[in-house]
Amino acid sequence: MVSESEVFWNPLLETLPREEIVKLQVKKFRRIMEWAFDHSKFHGQLYRDAGLEPGDIKTMEDIARVPKVEKSMMRGIQKKEPYPYGDMLCVPLEDVTEFRQTSGTTGQPVYQPDTWEDWEWWAESWAYILYSQGYRKSDRVFIPFGYNIFVAFWAGHYGAEKLGCEVVPGGVLNTEARLLKMQELRATAIMATPTYILGMADTARKKLGLDPVKDLDIRKITCAGEPGASIPATKKRMEDAWGAKVFDHIGATEIGAWSYECMEQSGGLHVNEALFLVQIEDIESGEIIDQPNKQGRMVITAFDRLAQPCIRFDSKDIIMWHEQQCPCGRTFRMIKGGVVGRADDITKVKGVLLAPTAIEEAVRGVTELGDEYEAIVTKRGDTDNISLKVELQPEAENLREAVLAKLNDQLRIKTNLRYNISFHPYGSLPRYDVKAKRFKDLRKKH
Repeated sequence: MVSESEVFWNPLLETLPREEIVKLQVKKFRRIMEWAFDHSKFHGQLYRDAGLEPGDIKTMEDIARVPKVEKSMMRGIQKKEPYPYGDMLCVPLEDVTEFRQTSGTTGQPVYQPDTWEDWEWWAESWAYILYSQGYRKSDRVFIPFGYNIFVAFWAGHYGAEKLGCEVVPGGVLNTEARLLKMQELRATAIMATPTYILGMADTARKKLGLDPVKDLDIRKITCAGEPGASIPATKKRMEDAWGAKVFDHIGATEIGAWSYECMEQSGGLHVNEALFLVQIEDIESGEIIDQPNKQGRMVITAFDRLAQPCIRFDSKDIIMWHEQQCPCGRTFRMIKGGVVGRADDITKVKGVLLAPTAIEEAVRGVTELGDEYEAIVTKRGDTDNISLKVELQPEAENLREAVLAKLNDQLRIKTNLRYNISFHPYGSLPRYDVKAKRFKDLRKKH
């Protein structure tokens, strides 16, 4: 019989009964709200303007009354005193030990300060993730990304060390050198974006003559930064390319690492409800959604982050609750299929709501196509047009008509839209190492 310590990083918290989880979350929410109320001019004023004090928070219904924070507010106060974080900061400036900033893919970057205690919290949140995915002391984890001002896999590095894994940083190496070092050291696990995971496999085969399945020892891959690892067709491509289990995780610089897929790979991602409160709001009404299979926008609170708290943060991520519990035994709720998209990205085209992830699922589901594509929405007069650029695998050149028919079928099923599809030489579309931008809406109003 497998013991709890072999499955769970924190057996007590990960298996709490539902009612105990709710009690804990209300208690921890009141505590972080009180901390921010007392130590941040920004938060104190926000809550006073709403007529609320921390002592008013006694139930989940009370939490829903607390004002939300969004990125535009954070951008508006940063660079004021205390510079460069402004009056959202809850600790003396000299207590800040870590600086990160958001990637800026949705606008001006937001600065994120952390104390050393906050950074230990980051490592703890990653320990939940990696332990649930089978990382253990025997693993040698290669991290193939350039260590930068973005949080990226910085915290994954420290979380792996907390588990006792051996960590190999591959920051300044290029892709070929990283692959050769992984082969030389017999690394067993890697962390990267889905785009880079697929790109590394392609480089291994085309430039180094290596088969990642046969010539490398990677058995676990943890992805982040893009929804690809929760898109079945993309996950299958990665697992086939590497002969490894691919796991998704979700996090953000201003939030933390809040959700993860476990070894069961049951079609959902756990919310770490011991460290975070995730609420889903109806996009139209703003009402809290508790029932499964109904999409809404995520509002999230990190309970234990002190320097710049994340309290009722409107992430604009579109998610939905799963109707089932995971067979792994965790009582944490799951979201179904990961992050479906962003409220900013989901757009209406020809009267149809379109999520860019649906295009990715269609393209990646056609095996004769390469990994890269580019979708561009334009407008001529009153008519929306979608151009889709794709690459044929070199060996599929004589199957162009059949591939086109298959892709059109998949796009119609998954998006209910028609596309102007063009084939491009293999390797000609843009390649990305970190977050990819494959969907572009060029209509004026966007």
